[in-house]
Amino acid sequence: MLRVLGIDPGTATTGWAVIEESSGKIQALAYGHISTEKDRRDEDRLLEISNDIAQIIEKYHPQEAAVESLFFFKNQKTVIQVAQARGTVLLTLERNNVKVSSYTPLQVKQAITGYGKAEKAQVQLMTKNILGLKSVPKPDDTADALAIAVCHIHSRKLSSIKST
Repeated sequence: MLRVLGIDPGTATTGWAVIEESSGKIQALAYGHISTEKDRRDEDRLLEISNDIAQIIEKYHPQEAAVESLFFFKNQKTVIQVAQARGTVLLTLERNNVKVSSYTPLQVKQAITGYGKAEKAQVQLMTKNILGLKSVPKPDDTADALAIAVCHIHSRKLSSIKST
């Protein structure tokens, strides 16, 4: 059995999902998002993200985490804020002894749909189907966190096949 925490980092909204793989079956245990108020100081927002991630780790005890990597942003301010949130998440995971793997959006799309340029809606629909959910979770950050966690499970399976 493997329990994975998937995280789509962001300062305004950080999506998270805990999934479990056991005997080849993957199921979502819990998922949601952390929202911070835009009028708060950056350091307060980052502390809130860290504290909430630590609580999720304490409650669900994931062995591993999958975090979305940064990719090209047109908006310089946005990339800095996402990088700060991602750094906060990585530090929190490290402090809680959770092994971390990172995946680009391209890798997630490839793992979920088999096509690296898939549309967001395709990824969300496939993730919903893989996990047997009744609907695509909202907001998108939560759905993305589920997809990142599923990507990690698929990537681990591929790694074990390649190493045998």
